Amino acid sequence: MTERPAWVGASLRKDMSPTIETLGALERRIHLTVPAAELEREVNARLTKLARSLKMPGFRPGKVPLKMVAASYGAQVHSEVLNDKLGAAFNAAVTANNLRVAGTPRLEAEAATGAGELAFAATFEVLPEVRIGDLSSLRIERPQCPVGDVEIDKTIEIMRRQRARYEPVERAAADGDRVTVDFVGSIDGAPFAGGSGSDVPFTLGQGRMLPEFEAAVRGMRAGERKIFSLAFPADYRATELAGRQASFEVTVKRVEEAQLPPVDSEFARALGVADGDLAKMRAEIKANLEREVAARLRSRTREAVMQALASVAQFELPKSLVAAEQQRLAEMARADLAARGVATEGDAALAPELFVEQAQRRVRLGLIIAEIVRSQRLQARQEQIRKAIEEIAQSYEKPSEVIQWYLSNRERLAELESAVTEDNVIGWVLQQAQTVPVAVAFDELMGPGR
Repeated sequence: MTERPAWVGASLRKDMSPTIETLGALERRIHLTVPAAELEREVNARLTKLARSLKMPGFRPGKVPLKMVAASYGAQVHSEVLNDKLGAAFNAAVTANNLRVAGTPRLEAEAATGAGELAFAATFEVLPEVRIGDLSSLRIERPQCPVGDVEIDKTIEIMRRQRARYEPVERAAADGDRVTVDFVGSIDGAPFAGGSGSDVPFTLGQGRMLPEFEAAVRGMRAGERKIFSLAFPADYRATELAGRQASFEVTVKRVEEAQLPPVDSEFARALGVADGDLAKMRAEIKANLEREVAARLRSRTREAVMQALASVAQFELPKSLVAAEQQRLAEMARADLAARGVATEGDAALAPELFVEQAQRRVRLGLIIAEIVRSQRLQARQEQIRKAIEEIAQSYEKPSEVIQWYLSNRERLAELESAVTEDNVIGWVLQQAQTVPVAVAFDELMGPGR
C-alpha cells in the first residue's frame, strides 16, 4: 500500500540534520536545505555532459554551445537536480528516524535561514502502528459445496440449453421459450430514452427483462399486443427512471420453443471429447466443476476472512493513502462503465468522494495484511508461485504455453505473487480463528443459468 515518490532514494549528506516535526497522529514535516552553490555545480555538470551528445539543427553532435543547451534544458535539469538533492536528504532523514512513509510527501518552498541556501518543507504521513489482536475468538464461516452426479447433471442441462435450437410455435409463451418483441414505453405520456425496441429477443424466465415485463409477455401468442404498467425499481441502474411508473405497449412477433440436443456421443464431441465417450465427458465436466467450485469457495472464504480481519485492528488511516485509493477506485469504475459503453457524463458522475468507505476498508485491510505478512513471514515462496501457475495452466489446452506466458512477464508474476501471499495470510488466519463449516447450495454458489 505504501508508495514513495521517485525523488526518494539517495542518502543525506553528513552536514544535514533536519528535525522531524509532529503535526498530528500520522502527519510529519521535515525542513530541508540545499546549498545553492552545490546545486549550481551539479546542474552545470549535467548540462556539460548533455552537451557532449546533444544534437541541434545547425550544429554537429557535441558542438552545441553550452549557453544554448542551458537555455533549452536548464530548467528541466535544475528541477531534476533539486529533486535528487531533496530526495537524498528526505530519504536519509526518515531512515535515520525509522519512519515508514505513507503516500507521496508534499514539498513547499520556504524562506532560507542561511545565506546561499534553498529551503523546503516536506510534509508527509507515516504508516500507523498496526497491532493484530488475538484471533482465536474470531468465528469464520467456511462454505462447502460438494460436486456429485446431481451437480454434473445440472451442468450438462445448462450446456444443452446453450446449444439449443429454437423452433416457432403457435401456443402461448412460457418460461424457457424465446420470444421476440417490439415495445414502446412512456412516462406521463412521453417516451423516454431506452424505452423502446424492435425485434428484441429474450428467453422467458432468465431475468433479462424486469419481472413485470416478463409477466406481461408470459402467456401471449405471436401477433398479440398488450398495454401494461410497470414500476421501475428504486435502485434501477438508470437513476432518472428509478422508482417511476411507466406504461408499455408490447407486441409479440415470435414465440420459439427450445429444442435441446440429446446427450450422446455427438454432444460429447461438441464439448471436446474426441472419441465421444460419455463417461470421459462426465469426468471432464466434474474436474472443471470442481476447479470452479473450489475457486468460488475460496473467494467466499477470503471475503469472510477479510471481514473478520477488519474488526480486529483499529488504527488511524493515512489520509494520503485513502485519497489515492479513492481516486483509483473512481478511475476503475469509469473504465468499467466505458468498456460497457456507458457514458459517465464527466468526472462528477463518479467522483472519488463516492468511494470513501470502500477506500478506507481497502487501505485498512492492506495495512493489516502487510503487518501479518511481515510479522509471520508469510511472503510467497518460489515453489508456491510455481504451483499456482501450474494449477492455472491445467485448465487450458496447452498448459506449457500458459506456464511460459506467466514466467516471461514480471508484472504477471508480481500479481500472482501477491495473490499467493494473500492466500498465505488467509490460511494463517484460518489456523488461528474458529472456523465453522457451512453448506452452500450448488445453484446459489454458481448463480442462475451460469
